[in-house]
Amino acid sequence: MTRLQCFREERRPGPILGAAAYFNDPIFIEMCSYLGFSVMWIEMEHSHLTFAEVANLCRISQGCGLLTMIRIPSSSRENVLKAVECAPDIIDVPMANSAQELHELTKYARFAPKGERGFFSVSRAVRYGTVPNVPAEQQKVNDELCLMAQIETSQGLTNLEAICSVPGVDIFIGPSDLAASLGVPGQTGHPRVKESGELVLRTARKHGKLVAVGSMPADFKFWVKAGVDVLFCTNDTSCLRIGAEVVLQQAREAVAQITEQVQPAK
Repeated sequence: MTRLQCFREERRPGPILGAAAYFNDPIFIEMCSYLGFSVMWIEMEHSHLTFAEVANLCRISQGCGLLTMIRIPSSSRENVLKAVECAPDIIDVPMANSAQELHELTKYARFAPKGERGFFSVSRAVRYGTVPNVPAEQQKVNDELCLMAQIETSQGLTNLEAICSVPGVDIFIGPSDLAASLGVPGQTGHPRVKESGELVLRTARKHGKLVAVGSMPADFKFWVKAGVDVLFCTNDTSCLRIGAEVVLQQAREAVAQITEQVQPAK
């Protein structure tokens, strides 16, 4: 059983709540752990984070008790191998469009007999060579690491049945890119997107998969009602922007009120 599956069973009913980190800074991650988030998504597809930085963010996140996911830039062997050596709990692959690429992902990410992952004896993933029983540790890693395929294109929807049939790979829904691929960019609440999301959930459930989603606040209730297992609901950049907007608006209102009060009489 993966660590995500164990986490999920402990926290029913309702989805596990997560946040995403784009910055190379531990403060947001630590803050989220104090606030009560359960999962941290470390973003590489759209950020400038290096794997060295991501490894340190994993240490911080897991040290704070957060389940930790890396979204890698692509499912290349190089990206997968570097990600697994960071020892996250979850690896998410964006733009998953075929079962074949997920079979490759599994091959790169898991040790034999489930895959062909190379063994590096002093990496974080094997506690820097301190594990007393290497075969047992490799089996443990195979069992506990969660792999996720992100469905966010019309091609992914076309191949959904085959994608969900791949053993050992759970599902992540990406509404923003899915909306663009379906011809309704920016409309994550559009009926086409919601219908596609429900299709993904039904198909994933049929194959016994967990399902995560990254959602805008306006769509939270839809995804919770739909039955997702993990709901990523914010990120460091949005929190900073929204907080700054609120304070700036409050300051502008204060300035306007006081300025109006002290206007000289004409």
